[in-house]
Amino acid sequence: MSNVSPSGPPMAASPLTRAVLEIDEYVGGLGWDQPARLFALVDTAKLRAQEPGLAGRLGLTGDEAADAFTPIEQDELPAGAPLDEFLGTIAWPDAVAGCALSVERLMLPPSAEASVPEGLNEAQLAKWVAKHPDRQDVRMTVAVLRDGSRESALRLREKDSPTDVLTGSDLVPGLAEALAATFA
Repeated sequence: MSNVSPSGPPMAASPLTRAVLEIDEYVGGLGWDQPARLFALVDTAKLRAQEPGLAGRLGLTGDEAADAFTPIEQDELPAGAPLDEFLGTIAWPDAVAGCALSVERLMLPPSAEASVPEGLNEAQLAKWVAKHPDRQDVRMTVAVLRDGSRESALRLREKDSPTDVLTGSDLVPGLAEALAATFA
């Protein structure tokens, strides 16, 4: 588990890790049962230089780290559209250095995988997991940069605290691949 002070991510963390933790903390402040949220990641120094008005509205003071990224939330994702199909429609402008997605899912511990009934389609499996007594709500925030860098943050609903967030570059590889494809 990564330790994050109440005032934000540790300064020793990479700029991408700090951005992922900032997004996790922002979405965490909105509570659970939120829709998926998509963010563009822009180079903070370039944003301040090229769009000072926007930087001011975002509260950027110039005290940010030189290599920082600023997450900018995008319009709400279309309701009911499968996430992978929606991500396939995205094309980012050159000013966007990366992107991030925060999404909630139900997860089962590995010990429960052996009890999954065979032959279930995706909808049946989702219903089965939702009724499983060992299920856990998890919020996954995954970010990728154009250069291929990745970072993820996982927060369990039962440990809903900025100090109990697991980070790592390969925690949600499928979602990271889908986000990386938006830059292809």
